[in-house]
Amino acid sequence: MSNSSINRRKFLKNAAALSSVALLPSALWSDTLKISAPAPVPGINLGVITYSFRSMPGKLDDLLGYLVELGLNTVELMGEPVEEYAGAPPFPGWGRSEEKRKELEAWGKEMSKFRAGADIGKYKEVKKRFKKEGINIEVVKFGSMARMSDEEIAYCFNSAKALGSKGITLERSDESIEKLSPYATKYKRQIGYHNHAQVAFESWDEAVKKSPYNSLNLDVGHYIAGTNTSPIPLIEKYHDRILNLHLKDRKFNEGPNMPWGQGDTPLKEILQLMKNNKYKFMGTIELEYDIPEGSDAVKEVAKCIDFCREAVG
Repeated sequence: MSNSSINRRKFLKNAAALSSVALLPSALWSDTLKISAPAPVPGINLGVITYSFRSMPGKLDDLLGYLVELGLNTVELMGEPVEEYAGAPPFPGWGRSEEKRKELEAWGKEMSKFRAGADIGKYKEVKKRFKKEGINIEVVKFGSMARMSDEEIAYCFNSAKALGSKGITLERSDESIEKLSPYATKYKRQIGYHNHAQVAFESWDEAVKKSPYNSLNLDVGHYIAGTNTSPIPLIEKYHDRILNLHLKDRKFNEGPNMPWGQGDTPLKEILQLMKNNKYKFMGTIELEYDIPEGSDAVKEVAKCIDFCREAVG
């Protein structure tokens, strides 16, 4: 590794640690700098969903800085930051008022126009930027694809391809499975259907029959909270149809998210299963428990990485 690459990595770490509110300047993106990041936890494919950093500045360069600081080499990237980078209208935020409903409706129409004519080259540029830091955008998450037009759905799959992603994650519903299965087959790109606590062992059985590219984005914390049973038998059953796991710790009986090791999710056993069976799918840290006073999302994700390292060490 060149001295310039080492200095750049140090700079990015310091930038994220000392001034998380500052964007990393675009001048840092030198075509001559290439870094290959080692796996943070040997034996498992460990990454994070960028939703975990929702309490912090969330521009694309911010997110990349956090990943570099944490030493992660793979990520599930939420669609909003990369779409904003590509020129999409900014998301106005959620709300329940009539005024907010109209604002969101207008934004949705603008997004449809943007996606119909989006420059896919911008997504290739994002892939290149992440690759220079040794980070693979393994998964990208788009919302409400079942409600999108054919042109928008095509855009999502083409964007995922340009980013170098194995697949797309979205919320599991009968509507999404029925509508999107033919597209997954057409574009030969996995769809990982994500669960919340309203889930059962059989929830993906029909989905995997409808397309060889339909997969599980199994949230093990939500699964524990909703079923009061271990997700390990489900992981063993569908290990070859899992796009990625969402790793979090929750209590039984739809209980709260907890700091890792304080809930009922058998995270240690899941991580050991992944390592011992050499499963290649990504274990994706999703930070959802309350961040303690004096800490931040990057520090808490670092604790989760340490948990994983201890679990499989």
